Amino acid sequence: MHLWSLAQHLIRQQHKVIIITHSYGKRKGVRYLPGPLKVYYCPICPMVDQDAMPTFSATLPLIRHILIRERIQIVHAHQATSTMANESLVYAAALGLPSVYTDHSLFGFDDLASVILNRVLQTTLSTVDAAIGVSHVCRDNLILRAKLDPQLVYVIPNAVDPTKFVPDPSKRCPDRIKVVVVSRLVYRKGVDLLVGIIPIICREMEDVDFIIGGDGNRRLLLQEMVEQQRLQERVTFLGAVPHAQVRDVLCRGHVFLNCSLTESFCIALLEAACCGLLVVSTCVGGVPEVLPDDMVLLSDPSVSALVQDLKKAIRRQQSETEAANPFDFHRRVYEMYSWRGVADETAEVYKKVMLQKRLTLWERLQRYASVGSISGLVVCLLVMTVEFWLMFVEWWQPRDSIDVVPDLPYTSKENNNSEESK
Repeated sequence: MHLWSLAQHLIRQQHKVIIITHSYGKRKGVRYLPGPLKVYYCPICPMVDQDAMPTFSATLPLIRHILIRERIQIVHAHQATSTMANESLVYAAALGLPSVYTDHSLFGFDDLASVILNRVLQTTLSTVDAAIGVSHVCRDNLILRAKLDPQLVYVIPNAVDPTKFVPDPSKRCPDRIKVVVVSRLVYRKGVDLLVGIIPIICREMEDVDFIIGGDGNRRLLLQEMVEQQRLQERVTFLGAVPHAQVRDVLCRGHVFLNCSLTESFCIALLEAACCGLLVVSTCVGGVPEVLPDDMVLLSDPSVSALVQDLKKAIRRQQSETEAANPFDFHRRVYEMYSWRGVADETAEVYKKVMLQKRLTLWERLQRYASVGSISGLVVCLLVMTVEFWLMFVEWWQPRDSIDVVPDLPYTSKENNNSEESK
């Protein structure tokens, strides 16, 4: 959603945007989405969790061909766990193109997976021209993990499209309070905390029900708890909810509950507040930066703390004088966040990196060597392999042999296509 929304507003500002990603099932080749937004679904199969297997340099000819064919001037990569994003940053440096990286998640420093990922990110970001964090906590985390110059790292928060999250109080049950949970049902999203919260609230507050949307490997844990506590009448499981239907689910609730153990920003909080729900969330990561204090109750990531704040939120919503005004919440979120503002700030970063001087091969090797005494040497060898591979590809497929595609004419009406066409 971040890529989609940002691309749409950059296109409206007369910028040309294409997206390069791997194949998704039968979705392969080149597709045109509303905007018009051109998407290359490359013939690369994902390995696990929608991430492709690292190729180091096998994807260079294809990505180089696309970049030249589309006359790309800036490569913008997203998310540390994306192998294509990391590889594209190395390719951009080799091709002499400016590069920007946006991080959307927080990672630790003590587990093996994070240590390896941080070292990979430190390597690929050695030559990046600018980096973006979606919150100040995300920025600090990225600087420490990748050992970046703080002057190169910006903070541009996520946003929400308020026209797609309009409150509808008529969908709420007038006699009962509905607590909505919409997230992936995995450990990181605090499902274990939710397992402890639901029985306590249902036992102490007879007029409260739960609506749970989402799927994941911890869903069975929740379902077993509901069966053991005989709460089938009080807890509704919706399964995976398409993003186009999230607004309808949120409008059925009074309170939105987020139990995440780590969050960089959490767009779900914005979507819930935009629909007029009072938010209860764990105070982790960049969550305190998202909403004002009167729109969210922040709790420690523990069952007891979340239960207390959830009770406060429920009582507040039950009160005629203290209940949140859905349309007031919507208006305030509309004024605070917009994808147009995100696009404006991102475009300013693009302008800055376009003015920077491109690094020579020697300068890039020096930066790669700074990763570590041994690992830096390995990285330099890999980079030289990429350079020789690039020289061969340049000989095998000269730039002047690649047909440059004409830019599509911009038409604002195409931005208003239906959700189905997306």
